[in-house]
Amino acid sequence: MKRKHRRLSFVALALLALGAAVALVMAAFEENIVFFFSPTEMGQKEVDPTQRLRLGGLVEEGSITKAADGVTVQFVVTDTVNTIPVEFRGILPDLFREGQGVVCEGRLINGVFKADEVLAKHDENYMPPEVAQALKDAEHWKEKMQDSKAE
Repeated sequence: MKRKHRRLSFVALALLALGAAVALVMAAFEENIVFFFSPTEMGQKEVDPTQRLRLGGLVEEGSITKAADGVTVQFVVTDTVNTIPVEFRGILPDLFREGQGVVCEGRLINGVFKADEVLAKHDENYMPPEVAQALKDAEHWKEKMQDSKAE
């Protein structure tokens, strides 16, 4: 085999290995991607119960209930247009309360979002970008901004 052919076959083999590595990385990313939805978007999409999702919005006033076991909490997440009931088993963040922004990660099973993780707004100024956009889309953001300016 000529030197030129050896070099060409080495380059082709290297490109093939690189392509295989990129394909494996992309497959791993696809399995671990978690999509964010507002309650309105989640109601409009067909969701597979095995797919992990993020649900974001506001905790609806008067919706928090604790089960008798003391660990399970049910509440409702809203984007002021639609609502999704959420069930979470575990310890909630200290800043979790009604009317505050929240992002839940888990699965939608039979219309109830079974959350594995609940993230709460951590200070007065922070809101996850996805939640802020969902509130802006629902035109709830403008109300909040005007109410805070009036105070």
